[in-house]
Amino acid sequence: MAYLFSGEWSQRGRLAYSVWMRVTVLYFGVLKDVMGHRSAVMDVAEGSSVAELLAIHRGLATAPESLWESLAVAVNQEYARGTDVLKDGDEVAFLPPVSGGTEDCDAD
Repeated sequence: MAYLFSGEWSQRGRLAYSVWMRVTVLYFGVLKDVMGHRSAVMDVAEGSSVAELLAIHRGLATAPESLWESLAVAVNQEYARGTDVLKDGDEVAFLPPVSGGTEDCDAD
């Protein structure tokens, strides 16, 4: 389990605390192999963005930088931007580019 930490101080200034939320991250394509599983439940600091969640993953797995730069991200089955703020219970999908197929489309 990974954490994004965003500590805040109490009124007395002695006790640091964080408000956490839980998101489910789904890995597709080559990311299933890179991460070693299809999904993960992660606790992140309240108010974390899609970009911050991606930054955590860059540190968790060894993958070419080009893979991280080319990912599409969906939150609750809708495409998302890096600046979008996550909410407790969100489902986040990391979608690497898809390649394949053939240029020869002869249908005999």
